[in-house]
Amino acid sequence: MSSPFYPVKTMPINTLLLLLGGLLALAGLANVMPGYGNLPRVGPFEIEWFRPTFFALCVAIAVVFGWREKLLTEERLHPLRVIFDLALVGITLYCSYRYYVIADLMMFSIVFFDNWDAITALAAVFVSTVICWRLWGAPIAIIGLLALTYLATGHLWPGLMQTAGGNVPDKLASNLWFGSDNGILGSIFAVILSTVLPFIILGAVLDGCGAGSSMIRISFRLMQRFRGGPAYAAILASGMFGTVSGSAVANVVGTGVVTIPMIRKRGFSKNFAGGVESSASAGGQILPPIMGAAALVMADYVGVSYLTVILAVLIPAIAYYVSLFLGVYFEARRLGISMVEDEAPEQVQTQDWVNLLLIIAPLAIIVWLLVRGMSPAGASISAIFVLLPLSFLNPEMRQAPMRLLKAVAEGGVTVARLSMAIAVVGIIVATLASTGIPTTFAVVLSGASEYSLLAALAITALGCIILGMGMPTLPAYIAIIAVMGPTLQAFGMELLTAHMFVFFFGVASVITPPVAIAAYAAASISGGKPMATAITSTRLSMVMFLIPFAFAYNPLMLTVADAGAQFSLSAYLWMLAQLALALYLVTSALARFDRQQLSLAESGLRFVLAIVLLSPYLAASVLAVSLGIALLGVHLWRHRATLEPIATLATD
Repeated sequence: MSSPFYPVKTMPINTLLLLLGGLLALAGLANVMPGYGNLPRVGPFEIEWFRPTFFALCVAIAVVFGWREKLLTEERLHPLRVIFDLALVGITLYCSYRYYVIADLMMFSIVFFDNWDAITALAAVFVSTVICWRLWGAPIAIIGLLALTYLATGHLWPGLMQTAGGNVPDKLASNLWFGSDNGILGSIFAVILSTVLPFIILGAVLDGCGAGSSMIRISFRLMQRFRGGPAYAAILASGMFGTVSGSAVANVVGTGVVTIPMIRKRGFSKNFAGGVESSASAGGQILPPIMGAAALVMADYVGVSYLTVILAVLIPAIAYYVSLFLGVYFEARRLGISMVEDEAPEQVQTQDWVNLLLIIAPLAIIVWLLVRGMSPAGASISAIFVLLPLSFLNPEMRQAPMRLLKAVAEGGVTVARLSMAIAVVGIIVATLASTGIPTTFAVVLSGASEYSLLAALAITALGCIILGMGMPTLPAYIAIIAVMGPTLQAFGMELLTAHMFVFFFGVASVITPPVAIAAYAAASISGGKPMATAITSTRLSMVMFLIPFAFAYNPLMLTVADAGAQFSLSAYLWMLAQLALALYLVTSALARFDRQQLSLAESGLRFVLAIVLLSPYLAASVLAVSLGIALLGVHLWRHRATLEPIATLATD
């Protein structure tokens, strides 16, 4: 009897994968390519046919990618797996065709969706969920299914969770598949097409032309005497780039393709590497001077000067990045990563220094074009055009120019894999938008919070995170400040302080589970689990969640005194000292490591003391400073006591 398995050669599968990836990459670049001089633009293409076609291509690539991964481990494919996967592709093609037909009708008439349209939408959800489960694990897929269940049955839920009734098939069809704003092919998917794709392609070309490997070799040589040196470089690079780009996701895919491998090579885990990159990239939006254009919007909205906004955010932004450096420092200690004096990095050649131009030139062009007002997509494509001829400075590229085409194709494969996770994120965002739960939640609870500033702040923070799930930071910030702004001001909070509080949590939403879109993008590069990467990123970014509460109670942290109050240098310096100690305590507590492993009780105590240190109450802060210094002193004494027997044995 013949075996139920049949062999499939890996090479044809890999060739097919690269062909599909290259087609997707070129189509995506053509869609967003800006016009140059007298050269006409190719895109943007009509969304009625381009989005479903692009999605179908992503599904095909994801299927072939799964085949290749299976062949690498088992070297054979079960025929039922092939049949099932081909059925998924067939279902996707039909759903994409129906999307085009319905979208074309909607341009000229009102369309009422029927049961078959709802079944079509559910079929698209089924395909997205199955493939996302395969590529990214169960958590995201399960959350997507829960969101789908709530969308369909929300009118049957009790109390505040109950949603409006209406035609369920129409609700499912319009929100899950056939809508251009929400659903699988909605605004989140559009972000992939317009912003993320060109940066991923740029990163793939950077890696393919040898620039990435040269950067790693040089970084290891320059930073081998520092714990976690490449991670420090990643934080700086991502912060500097993120303040200009204004998009955490674009920042992740633009710089992460270089920085994440550097972090991994030093010995950090995949999830930690992705977490560092996504945390640093998200923080770019709160980092002066540009803050991703938010500084200009906030200044106009609040009615203050641009310089006032920059001055206000300076200390919180520096504190956040200091906490990221400390997070890497304690993680390196915990893992026992030394200063690698005994490490033998690859020899740095003269060509490696020349190859640095392949990184510096494209990034400098991106920053320059963004400052001049060009879109992120246009800036990244311009950088690609500069990088392609520059790549031939590397003799390896002159000997094998096909590496460039392969790099572009591999970038397309990465985009397709990420798109399948974003498809499920689109289901979640569509449910939030359709049911109106985020807005209802904020409005109803704002009344319950009118007697407590802390409750109002907590509700505002939660509302920002929920509303910011999958939504660009600026729209989320504007929407939530319109709802909760009056409540915060009713407690006497300065207008700028209220706006800054809302904006910080709007930024935090891109790394907060379950819709941590920046963390998912980082996971696609690091190879880690998306949800685990998001959790790690949230832990590393804890200061971003704590600092807004601190400056809400103590506006001096924003270098903005209370109305009518006089600025006090001594109070300002005391606040900075408290903040420095709080950062050390909270980052070591979350890492559960300082000079040695921390017990759960000691970690909890450090975290509580850090919270007290961030409060504006003088007596409490003086006590917390005293206890914190004493706690660190005891820990240092215990650590030295532990080392003494080891030193004695070594001497004997």
